[in-house]
Formats: sequence, C-alpha cells, structure tokens
Amino acid sequence: MQDQRRVVIDYVSPSVNCGDFYIKRVVNEIVNIRAFILADGHDVLGASVLYKHQNAKKWVETRLSLDFNDEWQGAFTVEKQGFYTYKVEAWVDYALNWQHGTIRKIEDGQYVRSELLEGAEYINQILKKVASKEDKTYLKHLENIFKNEDAYGEAINEAISDKLHDIFYNNPVKFLENTSKEYQVYVDRKKARFSTWYEFFPRSASEKEGVHGTFKDCERLLPRIKNMGFDVVYLPPIHPIGEVNRKGKNNTTEAKEGDVGSTWGVGSKHGGHKAIHPQLGNLDDFKALIQKAKEQDLEIAMDYALQAAPDHPWVKEHPKWFKWRPDGTVQYAENPPKKYQDILPIYWESEDYKALWDECLDVLLHWIDCGIEIFRVDNPHTKPFYFWNWIITKIKEKHPNVIFLAEAFTAPKVMQQLAKQGYTQSYTYFTWRNSKHELIEYVEELTKTELKEYMQPNFWPNTPDINPFPLQGTGESKHMQRYVLAATLSSSIGIYGPVFEYMLSDSLLGKEEYLNSEKFQITHYDWGIQNKLITVIGKINYIRHLNEALQQTNNIKFCYVENDNLIAFYKWNEAKTNHIFVVISLDAHNSQQGTIQMPLQELGVHAGHQLEMHDLITDNRYNWHNEWNFVELHPTLPFHIFQINK
Repeated sequence: MQDQRRVVIDYVSPSVNCGDFYIKRVVNEIVNIRAFILADGHDVLGASVLYKHQNAKKWVETRLSLDFNDEWQGAFTVEKQGFYTYKVEAWVDYALNWQHGTIRKIEDGQYVRSELLEGAEYINQILKKVASKEDKTYLKHLENIFKNEDAYGEAINEAISDKLHDIFYNNPVKFLENTSKEYQVYVDRKKARFSTWYEFFPRSASEKEGVHGTFKDCERLLPRIKNMGFDVVYLPPIHPIGEVNRKGKNNTTEAKEGDVGSTWGVGSKHGGHKAIHPQLGNLDDFKALIQKAKEQDLEIAMDYALQAAPDHPWVKEHPKWFKWRPDGTVQYAENPPKKYQDILPIYWESEDYKALWDECLDVLLHWIDCGIEIFRVDNPHTKPFYFWNWIITKIKEKHPNVIFLAEAFTAPKVMQQLAKQGYTQSYTYFTWRNSKHELIEYVEELTKTELKEYMQPNFWPNTPDINPFPLQGTGESKHMQRYVLAATLSSSIGIYGPVFEYMLSDSLLGKEEYLNSEKFQITHYDWGIQNKLITVIGKINYIRHLNEALQQTNNIKFCYVENDNLIAFYKWNEAKTNHIFVVISLDAHNSQQGTIQMPLQELGVHAGHQLEMHDLITDNRYNWHNEWNFVELHPTLPFHIFQINK
C-alpha cells in the first residue's frame, strides 16, 4: 500500500538522467534548484532543498520559494571539493494554512473564536522547536490570549501578524512530508572550469636546429608561456617511442634513418607508459620541470594514451592484452581507411581485463605521485565507458584535484557519455563552427540545455591532429578572430601553441592535417619572435584572468546585430559586478559594421542611461546612451572586448 502522502515532488532539476549521473560544479559555485511541487486542494505548502558534503553528518536545509505554476526554486552553494548529495523535501504547512484561512475570514468580518483555539494548538506544537527565548515568551502569550475570549481583539491582531507568520515559516511542523530521491553534485577545483592551455612538443624545444629538445629546454620556455597568460602547459606523450613499424615524416609507413616517429607510438626497449624518452631526460629532470612550472603558477598536463607500439614491454609481458590474428601477428590500430601500423590497440575484451585495468590505474598513480594533476586523454571514445567511470572514480577518491580532459572528436552522444562517466572537460566541435549561426547554435546547446550541468567544454582552434580548413593559408586577422572567439565564448581554451602563434598553416592537399606535421618530426622554432598575434593572445589571456565574467561558460546572452558577419554577446559574473560585452567580426578580409542591440534589461538600466564601454584591448572608452549602437571593425583588430561601467 502507498504511504500516506499528499505532496507530489516532480521534475527536480538540475539532474542528469533522472539522477543516474552527477552534475558538476567548482568550489563556491551555486546549484540552482527547481522542482514541480503540488498537492490536492488549496493548502499552503512548504519546501526545502537539503544538502550535505560527503564528509558531513548532518543535512543543511535551505527553503525553496514558489515561483509560478507550482514551480519552486532555491539554491545552495558548494564550498568544498568532492561529492555533495541533495534532495527536495515538501509538506503541507498546516500552521501557515491555518493563518492564511484565518486572515481571509477576519477580512470578511467573520467571528473566528474556534479558529483561535485551533491556532493555539499549532503554537503549542512548535514551542519546543523555537530556539529564541523572546519568541518562546511571545508564543506562550499568544497561546494564552487565543484561549481567552476576553482578549479577542488582541488575539485577532496577532493571529494575522507578520511576526507569527515568520515564526511559523521558520519552524515548520513537517507532517506527512514527502522527499525526492537523492541527487549528487561533484565539486572540482576552479581550474576544472577556467583554464588556458598551451601545447608544444618537448622534443622541439631546443634552441639549436636539428637537436632533440630536453626537459631543461622546456624549463627555458616556461616564463614565455606564463607571460602569454597561459596556466596549463600540455605536453604530448613523453614516453619512449616504438622502433618497430615506426612512422616517417608526414605519416609515411617507412621511417628513414634519423626519423623520430610519432610520440603516440608509446613504448620500446627503453620502457612503456611509466618510462621517459631517454633523449628528453630522466625522471628527476621531469619532476624538476613540474616544480619549475608550479613556481610560476603553471601546471604541467600529461598525455594519457592507452595504446602501445609493437615493441612496448606490455606486448611480451601481457600478450592477452592485445588481439592476435590467425597468422600469429598482432592486430594494429585501424580506422578504415586509415591505418596506424605503429600502434597496437588494447584488447579491452581480454579475459585478463582486471590486471589490465589495474595497470592502467597504476600508470596514472605513478605520474600523480610525480606531481601531475591534469591529464589529456587520447581517444577515450575507443575505450569502454565503464572503464573510464571506474578509473576516474578511483583516482578522484584519493586525488580530488586531478582533472581529465577528453580528446574525443566523435559523435555527440559519445562525447556526452564520456562527460557523464566522469570526464572533467571535453574537446568540442568549436574547431568546425565558423558562421554566426553555427557558433550561436552550438554555444546555446552547450549552455542552455542539460549539457551545461555535466559537460564542461574546452575550445581549441587547432590541435596537432587538426589543421582546420578556415585557418589554412590565412594570416593574422583570422587567427586573432578564432582565438578571441574561443577565449570569450568558453572559459577553458587551448591552442597547439607555436604552430598557431606563428601562423604555420600549410596542409596536406585536401586534408585538415599539417604538412610536415610535428607529430612525426622535430620542428625548430625561433622562440624569441614576438609578433602582433602573440601580443594580442597575451592581452586576451590577461583580460580573462582579471574578469570573472570570462571565467564561466554558461553565463552568456547573444545580442542582435544587423550584420551576419558580426557576432555580439554579453557575459557577467555571479554577483553581477563584472559586465563584459564582446563584438567580433567573422570577416578576416573586409571591414564590417552594424548596429547592436544592448541587453539593457539584463543590465538593469533603461534607454538613455549612460554606459561607459571600456575597450580592454585598446584602452579606448566610449559613452553609449541608447539601446542600439553602431560598431565598425577592421581586419587589423577584428574585435572589441568591452567592460561595461554603469
């Protein structure tokens, strides 16, 4: 038989898959709660959200308020890392219901003697709950006068008072209350939401052309990366590279003498996933690099690539971890028509999967012990979802600071499932969103749907794997445009650094791949060059670090512009003390102009109110008084980042 309850709690949000997966926040963010709460009849209802951190014993209660159409809302702040549990509780508030009805009767001139006696009973019920001595004395007085017919005039005045209402509200008697199922929110450190990544290959870090770079060379580059405003230094795999079936330059199948191979062909006679390429240095050198980075408020991110070169030690030591073909050879990686002869995929259906999973976990723990707390995971969509849930959960239990970025350029639902299973951040389709319509549609999907609760995007204009067509053969203006789009639309961004900042965009014919790709060879750079693009990137990153409005992705409102070559949007911080307005030209060749509608309602001002628009790049200031304002942008600087001063 069903429990005796009257209140229905429905559609609690935020939740993912009705609570099957947790939502995500970072420390000191707010969880805004909404729920449909209703009961039969017209009784007054009460509702709360109850929440507690995983290490807390007691629930914290915050009341919900009725918005409209039986929809209730409230919020709580997550102050610590780790899991919080939350649930919604609702009840018929009989005391407030009594007061509400009594007020109506008194206003109608009715005699409410019987109602006052009933009110005395409700007061008696809460006397033990009330903490304040003053309130206890007041309630005892009310109990007496509600029972005393000679005090009727005073009694009806107190019965309808706001003071009594507040005491009833703050000390509810939850008779036959109903409670929703429990939901979870995982709370990460701030870097999970706001990060600026710079990727380069350590073997290309040498000052001397033709010389293999080392970790010491990487140390030399850290101040430069820091000065450009980046806070995460991502290194492609630093492990020994296989010699069997090693790839040559431009992904040729036969390596020539001196060819260094792909860094993602992990493992050789020198070791596997826990080893370091001998030409880069040793483990102490790597730990020194990690420490030098920390001293400059930089974090080193490692690549976690679960695959093996044919001569990886795992192949001989754990043959069951690989798929053997009838001819006695091991199946190499394929994504038809592409073939990766230098890489052997892991056989995840292996009967020895428990040992495999444990070793994969041990690899992560090895590098975490060295000081690594950020991992970019290569092709996670080619490994089982439930493996990722298991290993990320295991890591987070003891190392909550660790961040996982999913490099999964794949089907949307696959990307979403990886986020649900625990990935902190995800690569996105931003790389291929170019028109105004495409950009708005995609960002609205990320920020206005359920995705905002669990999938934290990281926008990359390019990667070593992707030389997007719009960047091929283009110059400074297009690179500025793509960087400022990424940096202002998303709070987490990254670039494949030297190639992007030096605008090296030559490609393989008809492909989104770099010609002379650094994936297969050492590239020499003049790291001392300081061009306009580098300067602009540095200023944008500096602005991002100073403005909370740009440290969150979901706080965005696109604004109407009478020109499809211009895109404009407004961003703000939680306290509404930092207001940023961005206008970007999508045309890298011609000047574009248009009239922009300002979001006056969101800003809380009316037409005619002066807004000082401070351009944070040029330091120019403009006074705008109207809802519609004229803007013109030239390819030499195709954007404005305005701070709005009201």
